[in-house]
Amino acid sequence: MAVTEVEVPAPPSEAPPPSRRGLLRYNSPLAQVSLLGLICFCCPGMFNALSGLGGGGQVSNATADNANTALYACFAVFGVLGGAAHNLLGPRLTLLVGALTYPLYAGSFLYYNHHPRQAFPVTAGALLGAGAGFLWAAQGAIMTSYPPPNRRGTYISLFWCLFNLGGVLGGLLPFAFNYHKDPTKPASVSDGTYIAFMAFMLAGAALTVVILPPARIVRDDGTKATRVTFSSPATEGAEILKLFANWKMLLVLPAAWASNFFYTYQFNNVNSALFSLRTRGLNNVFYWGAQMIGSAGIGYFLDFGFASRRKRGLFGIVVVAVLGTAIWGGGLANQLKYGQAVKNGDGKLANPIDFKDAHRYPGPFVLYFSYGLLDAMFQSLIYWIIGALANESQVLSRYAGFYKGVQSAGAAVAWQIDTHKTPLLSQLVVNWGLMTISYPLLALLVFLAVKDEDTSVSSVEDGNGNKGSKLSAPTSFH
Repeated sequence: MAVTEVEVPAPPSEAPPPSRRGLLRYNSPLAQVSLLGLICFCCPGMFNALSGLGGGGQVSNATADNANTALYACFAVFGVLGGAAHNLLGPRLTLLVGALTYPLYAGSFLYYNHHPRQAFPVTAGALLGAGAGFLWAAQGAIMTSYPPPNRRGTYISLFWCLFNLGGVLGGLLPFAFNYHKDPTKPASVSDGTYIAFMAFMLAGAALTVVILPPARIVRDDGTKATRVTFSSPATEGAEILKLFANWKMLLVLPAAWASNFFYTYQFNNVNSALFSLRTRGLNNVFYWGAQMIGSAGIGYFLDFGFASRRKRGLFGIVVVAVLGTAIWGGGLANQLKYGQAVKNGDGKLANPIDFKDAHRYPGPFVLYFSYGLLDAMFQSLIYWIIGALANESQVLSRYAGFYKGVQSAGAAVAWQIDTHKTPLLSQLVVNWGLMTISYPLLALLVFLAVKDEDTSVSSVEDGNGNKGSKLSAPTSFH
């Protein structure tokens, strides 16, 4: 559902004194966005670290594949409905409901360690899909409406750094807890690993209670940040259906489908299949660290690389396309080298690669690091392009909802493809092909829809083809 930004000047008495401005002031946008980053550090950040282990940290990928299928199928629906929940319940309760589903998911794999039945993890995955839809809807509303327009990119960068640090620290947990396990033997992660994930996720849920209502957020200039109003369900439903006939969204669709499709292959069939248990955790530290580098790098290029906004978009696509082709080419070489050995080992390398193996480790490690770098650059590029298509927050919220819905649907399909033991080479080719098809379509979208008026601001169309007011291009937000 859409959220609407309305600037409401505050009475002079509400303007904060200079000594209370910025992060030290609890009701400032910076303080609230920082708290939001910490919540996502603890919940989605730790979930990313757990998923990155492959198979949810289990020897077999089957249970995690089915759990993630249920998760992303529900996410595809509740990602769209989460906006309505936010407008009805407010950010605090919406975030709390969403955050509580994360420790339940981690706990289901702790249960599976002792009672290997799929029902609990799959049910927890479905509930997490609904909860994640709520959490990310509230996150999107806060990131859209709280920051001052001229500082939005800075606030978004701060949030994503905090969020991805969760994946970095989360990668250290399985590395530390499973360090002394025999690296030559396949094994599930220890109970302590799951308990540590749950502890962080519960802490994130607890932090949601300190999130303030939107009406109480005051910017440094003394103005209130926003008032969030509820849009008619009938109106939103009609507008969402129109997106599937919107030529701009049809050009985005292959990129959206591809943007989470490759996680299954990278987590299950590269990190989990090739590396020892403790090394998988270490790899995730660098995978999510690469996300921070990639997002910051492409974001800076897209905002400041050229005077022309359209040229920035087109050259950004070229940069990602060239890098993506090189990385997936390296992935093909790696697949051809290890594919038969993994197949003979029933989905796992019989002698898994350990980080202490100086001869075998560097090549596959650099590849996995590069996958993380490409993921962040590709998704940041897509979000930057979506942000350049319109000025109206209602229109952009629908575009973002369409993107998340298609993205989650693609992920649900990918996890099932892996469940059915689709050949790994076929999975790699499909992933590479989806991303390759998306590049010229994104370039066409930028060429046709992203306009420039001068070197600093651009006039872009709203969702109905009408010219909007001048507005600086928003920084990418992953």
